[in-house]
Amino acid sequence: MTDAFLNNPLSVFDINGKVAVVTGASGAFGALAAKILAGSGCKLVLTAGKKSELDAIAGECVKMGAEVEALNLRPSSEESCAAIVAAGVKRFGGVDILVMGSGKNDVAKITDMTPARFLDVMDANVTQSWLMARACSKQMISQGRGGKIVLMSSARGLLGHPAGYTAYCASKSAVDGMTKALGCELGPTGITVNAIAPTVFRSPLTQWMFEDNDNAKTVRTGFLARVPKGRLGEASDLAGPLLFLASAASDFYTGHILYADGGYTAG
Repeated sequence: MTDAFLNNPLSVFDINGKVAVVTGASGAFGALAAKILAGSGCKLVLTAGKKSELDAIAGECVKMGAEVEALNLRPSSEESCAAIVAAGVKRFGGVDILVMGSGKNDVAKITDMTPARFLDVMDANVTQSWLMARACSKQMISQGRGGKIVLMSSARGLLGHPAGYTAYCASKSAVDGMTKALGCELGPTGITVNAIAPTVFRSPLTQWMFEDNDNAKTVRTGFLARVPKGRLGEASDLAGPLLFLASAASDFYTGHILYADGGYTAG
């Protein structure tokens, strides 16, 4: 432990000047990640399939002082992932951080869900994470300075759900396995691979659970009985885990699933 570290312990969280790729930057977590990284001084490569929403979040990050390259692309193929990384290299000279903000859910009982719908969720959450991790790790290895890969999991990667979550739970369990395997595989290169696994947090998809009506109260009461912290998550609850996993503070952590769940999975 160096004197320089002891004199400034917060320096391990410094990611100023790092180049960060954020996929799904128009979504709830992706947009939050983009703004956290922008506020931390990162140069950003933001990607999303919805151009108007991508342009809006990119504009917000520019107003915060960040340099931004916005790409209207999803990480849905080897070619698109290569193009995303290439844009970071061309504009900023490399890639240091990957944050997977993209993904999807499709809720249906197994007897109602088609194989195509199941595979669509697996593709969005698993295959696309693998493709982006592959493209970014190749670049990070060639740079020789390590890197940070942050995948998006869920408490549902550990726990089942009775209301038609077979595709989602399976996909997030696969992300957990991928995180552990890549953490082992890429550890010797200096690249860390970890995942954030939240429970319900406020977003456009979950806003109904926060409402003041009988249905929301009933669902919320049942859910909160399992949450020691006694509340649902806010987007800001993901800020600390993200900054930790994207910075040197987590250099000795890899293959780790960080549950941002108010204690939900602990009990």
